[in-house]
Amino acid sequence: MIASSNFYARLAMRETFNASVRHINRTLDLLDASNPKMNLADNINSFLDSKELEAEEIPAVVNMLLVEKWKYTAVSRNLSALTMYPEQIATETAKWKAIDLIIGYHHPDLGFIVINPKNPESAAIISGFRKNELVVVYAGTQDESAGTKTTKAAAAALMNLLENKAAKPSPDFLSGPYMYVVPKKPAAKKAAPAKRRVSAKGGAAQEPMVPVYTSAPPATVSKDMGYTYQPEAPSAVTAAPKPAAPSHAKMSNLVSVVVTNELFHNGNVEAWKRIIRSYNAKYPNLEVFIYYDGERIVDINTLFKWGKVKHGSTIQFSVAGENIQDLAKLSRYFKQGASPQFEAFLHGSPDTVMNLF
Repeated sequence: MIASSNFYARLAMRETFNASVRHINRTLDLLDASNPKMNLADNINSFLDSKELEAEEIPAVVNMLLVEKWKYTAVSRNLSALTMYPEQIATETAKWKAIDLIIGYHHPDLGFIVINPKNPESAAIISGFRKNELVVVYAGTQDESAGTKTTKAAAAALMNLLENKAAKPSPDFLSGPYMYVVPKKPAAKKAAPAKRRVSAKGGAAQEPMVPVYTSAPPATVSKDMGYTYQPEAPSAVTAAPKPAAPSHAKMSNLVSVVVTNELFHNGNVEAWKRIIRSYNAKYPNLEVFIYYDGERIVDINTLFKWGKVKHGSTIQFSVAGENIQDLAKLSRYFKQGASPQFEAFLHGSPDTVMNLF
C-alpha cells in the first residue's frame, strides 16, 4: 500500500515537472515568434488555435515576456464606460507604429484573453467588453527603445479609447516598426526538438506514461430539420459529456432576441431549455451563454421568476467554442421560443431531445 502511494506521488511529481518544461518551451516558442511585426497577442491566439498553448498559461506567459523581459508599461482599470466605436480603435492605434500594444481582458466567462488592438478583427471582441470588468493595457517596445514617458502616454491613450474618451496621440507614437501585419499560422512542430528545448538531462523532455480515460461518445441525433423528437436513452444521459466552458474559446458577438410573447413565462423558459439541449446534443463542444440586462444568466428559470421579462424586453445570447455553427438557426429558434408560438417546442416528455440542428 505504501509502495503504491509512493508510486503515484512520484508519477504526480513527474507530471508536474513535465508540465513546467512544456510551459517553458512554449514560452520560448512565443519569444522566437514575436518581433515588431508579429504582436504577442496574435501569436498567443494562433498558438491556442493550433493547440500549442493552453489558455491557463496565458497570464504567466504575458507577465514573463511583457513585464519581466521587455519591461512594458502596464495600466489596469475596471472599465467605467464602453467605446461606441470599437472598429475605430484598430484604425487609430495602427498609426502608433512606435509602440507595441496589447490588451488583456478578464472575460467573466472565458477567462483572461489577450488582444492586439491594431488587429481589425479585435473590434468584434472589444464590442463584447462589459462595464466594471478588469482590463490591462500593455505598451512598450521589445528592445526598450521607447521611454517610459512615451509608453505610459500610449497606455493611457488606449485606455481612453476603450472607455469612449478622446485620445490625442503624441507625435512620438507615429514613427517606428510596430505596424500591424496579418498573423501567420504557426509552423508545424518539427519531429526533433530545437536546441533550446529544456529537459532534465539537457535533452527533450519525455511525456509521462499515464493512463488516459475517455467517456463514451455522446448520443447522435438525426439531421432532420423538422420538429421530430427522440427520447433520450438512460445510458445516453450518463455517457454524453456536458458541454464545458472552453478554455480558449472564440465567443460570438451577442445576439439580441426580442420577447414578443406577453410575458417570458415558464413555457418560454422550457422552450429555450429544450432548444439549448438540442444544440448541445449536436455540438457538445460549444456552450450557449444567456444574458439579460447586462448580466449572465446561469439558470434561465430565473428569467421567469423575476417577472421582469415582458413583451418588448431583450434577451441576449452568445456561443463560445471552436468552429461555431448554426448561430442564425439558434437565433431563429430562440425568437420563436420567446414568442406566442413557443408551444411548438414543448411536445414530448421533459427529457426529450429535439432534432433541430
